[in-house]
Amino acid sequence: MNTGVKITAFAAALAATFGTAYGVGVGVGPIGEPAKPEHGGSHAPKAGGEEKPAAGHEGHQAAEKPAADTAPGAAAGHTGHEEAATAPAGGLTVSEDGYTLALDTPSTKSGKSTLKFSIKGPDGKKVTAFTKEHDKELHFIVASRDLTVYKHLHPEKAADGSWTAAADLPAAGAYKAFADFKPAVAGAKNITLGADLSVPGAYTPKAMPAVSPTADVDGYQVRLGGTLDPGKAGELKLTVSKAGKPVTDLEPYLGAYGHLVALRDGDLAYLHVHPNEGGPGPDVSFTATAPSTGTYRLFLDFQHEGKVRTAAFTVRAGS
Repeated sequence: MNTGVKITAFAAALAATFGTAYGVGVGVGPIGEPAKPEHGGSHAPKAGGEEKPAAGHEGHQAAEKPAADTAPGAAAGHTGHEEAATAPAGGLTVSEDGYTLALDTPSTKSGKSTLKFSIKGPDGKKVTAFTKEHDKELHFIVASRDLTVYKHLHPEKAADGSWTAAADLPAAGAYKAFADFKPAVAGAKNITLGADLSVPGAYTPKAMPAVSPTADVDGYQVRLGGTLDPGKAGELKLTVSKAGKPVTDLEPYLGAYGHLVALRDGDLAYLHVHPNEGGPGPDVSFTATAPSTGTYRLFLDFQHEGKVRTAAFTVRAGS
């Protein structure tokens, strides 16, 4: 496709809107502590699990129907604010709609290791057919519970539906693995499942990095503009520079010029978004609505000079 990419989990039916098209380059202020949102929002998600979460992608599926010649980074199907897609946050359950994330390695060592897993279907068998989205049949992400470690891995699938992923987790602690996929069956929707992963050893959770509009990674500086508000769509614009000069030749990564994942502090609710229309930098634009008031970590993957880098930000949504 050519289009743009705590300890106790709370099951939540919380609205999250991603994918409304905004023109890249619209002026926005630095992100920080926004004023109280129009619609309020509690500081913690409601408990309960009667309603099935749509894995953060139900609307995402409907919005992304690109033409075959859509340019990388263009938000095909994102035709206006009125078509904003809404869906609950994902990754809060290990099973949904009959599909289960079976993590064969729920515990692994720090440093380099191999993670093994499969997706079990409603019949209990390993799923072997997936619909490719954003250049991959399945996206696999591992994050630490304190949200200081984030790894977007690229697993390989065997003929029997088994997956293996090379991982390099830096330290002992509690982690969570996310599988984001769409089964290749009629009427299927995008699903994001989450499973606990542990790395044995002495572990002290780290403090959440402070809210800041800039992030430095590997000689690059990324500036985040806009606000993330609960119940209200807003633009997030990330601007990439190097040595004080804007980077205008970002390279496509997963079919887009940027790939953004947001995780909510406390339960690691997963919000997976992709860019609005735009060129190869220096700006990559997203539109997002937080499902609740709270603290979020945003992880932007971008590729330049043949290497993928990740810029991370701490953001407050609501008062």
